[in-house]
Amino acid sequence: MYDYPLTVHTDENPGLALTCDAIPEFNAAGDDLAEAMAEAIDAMEAALSIYVDQRRTIPPAPEPLDGQPVLLLPSLTVVKIELWNAMMERGMRKADLCRLLGISQSQGDRLVDFLHGSKLEALEQALNALGKRLVIHAEAA
Repeated sequence: MYDYPLTVHTDENPGLALTCDAIPEFNAAGDDLAEAMAEAIDAMEAALSIYVDQRRTIPPAPEPLDGQPVLLLPSLTVVKIELWNAMMERGMRKADLCRLLGISQSQGDRLVDFLHGSKLEALEQALNALGKRLVIHAEAA
């Protein structure tokens, strides 16, 4: 649902750039695809932070085209996206979430901060308070 297909851009200059049609705020670059993909997670989390700052819902990922590289986000990032989107569905602000959970503003801010590591248990508790249940499964790589 949040495995975003990326577009590779090359020109006569060395290196390449990556963009994402679903998240136009995203861009990453590197000398080669491996280096650009290594930078892509941090770049995507920074781009997703813009959605939070602007109080916008984060869109799901479209299906990739043949041969298109796909950015697999860390589980913690995916859970934060789910929490943020659940808040947006309800028209909630971070302060509303803090009141609902009985936590400080700084704790609530960190729950939807893609650049901050949060405890999975805290995110699960927040999702539960919004009527969501976190389901995790593993699949073949």
